[in-house]
Amino acid sequence: MWWPRRGESVGDGETERGTVRSAVKDRTVGGRGSNMRAAVVPRQGGSIAAITPDRLASALDQLDIRYVRDRDGALVAMWERHALLFALEGPTDEILVIRARPHETVPGDWADRAYFAVNEWNYTRRFGKAYVGDLNDLGQLPIYAEVQLSFGAGVHGALLVEQLECAVSGLRAFVEWLHEDGELL
Repeated sequence: MWWPRRGESVGDGETERGTVRSAVKDRTVGGRGSNMRAAVVPRQGGSIAAITPDRLASALDQLDIRYVRDRDGALVAMWERHALLFALEGPTDEILVIRARPHETVPGDWADRAYFAVNEWNYTRRFGKAYVGDLNDLGQLPIYAEVQLSFGAGVHGALLVEQLECAVSGLRAFVEWLHEDGELL
C-alpha cells in the first residue's frame, strides 16, 4: 500500500532502521512474481519551525560562516571581495533576504556598462537577481545581487542550511563573474 488508509498513519508498526525511520514500508508492487519494490522514503529528523534570527545564526555557524549582527538584528558576513547581508523581512519576518554587495563600486559615468552587465547576469540566471544601486556621495554606483526565500510555512533546519549554502555560493559566483566575465569590477 502506497498511502495509509483513513485514520492510519504512515509507518504504523514499522521497525527502526538505524537512526532513520522509513515512511513507506517495502512492498512488492506490480502483481505476483514482480521484481519491482516500492521505494523506502526516510523520514526527516527534527521539526519545521519559523525562521528566527537565532535559527539563522545557528545555520550560518553550521556552514562555518563568520558574521556580525548589525543594530537592526541582521547578520553581515564579509569576504575579500564582497559582503553578504542576511536579513529577515516581510510582515512577520518570514522572508529571508540574502544580499551581496561587492566592496568595489562603479564610476557614475559607467552606468550604461553597469546596467548592461547586470541585465546580462539576470537574463542568464534564474536565481540571485542583480541590480545597480543609486549613486553614492562619491558619485559611484554600488552593485547588488540578492536571493529572497519565503519561509512563511516554516523551515526544517537541514533545509535552511542547504538553502543558505546554495544562496551563498550563487552570490559568490555573481561577484566573481563581475570581476571576470562581466568585466565590470
